[in-house]
Amino acid sequence: MSNIFIHPTAEVHESAKLGDGTKVWNQAQIRNDAVLGKNCIISKNVYVDEHVHLGNNVKAQNNVNIYHGVTVEDDVFLGPSMTFTNDMYPRAFNANWKITNTLVKRGASIGANATIRCGVTIGEYATVGSGSVVTKDVPNQALVAGNPAHQIGWVCKCGFKLDDNGICTECGEKYDLKGWE
Repeated sequence: MSNIFIHPTAEVHESAKLGDGTKVWNQAQIRNDAVLGKNCIISKNVYVDEHVHLGNNVKAQNNVNIYHGVTVEDDVFLGPSMTFTNDMYPRAFNANWKITNTLVKRGASIGANATIRCGVTIGEYATVGSGSVVTKDVPNQALVAGNPAHQIGWVCKCGFKLDDNGICTECGEKYDLKGWE
């Protein structure tokens, strides 16, 4: 492993694969057969379950929980204390529980304290507002917020909101919103 930093208090299973430039900070846990891409930042107290796949340049802020069945593509931001679920019908006494997969596509951002219900897809460059509870798929570049989360607008690839004419309020890029869901 070259150019990888693992804090002495972090637990990284020997079968986990970490890409070059990845940093794992204090009290984080990365379980068996997890795969993390290049230049990921796994902050304090992050839990990465077994068989989780994270792309390149994923940033997981403090206290994030990423459970088995979750796949996160490149360039995704996971805000502080956000969490994923992985079982649609959880019961502590159920020995036959079933993993339901979740996908977070390239460039998406999920705000602090958001909860992502298993079985959904968060679209490319979408933004999930802080504290939101996502119970259904989020389209590419959609801005969603609330409990349950609902769409309140569109965002540019740079992360800022688009105005009613499809123009980014920050960088000025124009999008043709015709046909967007």
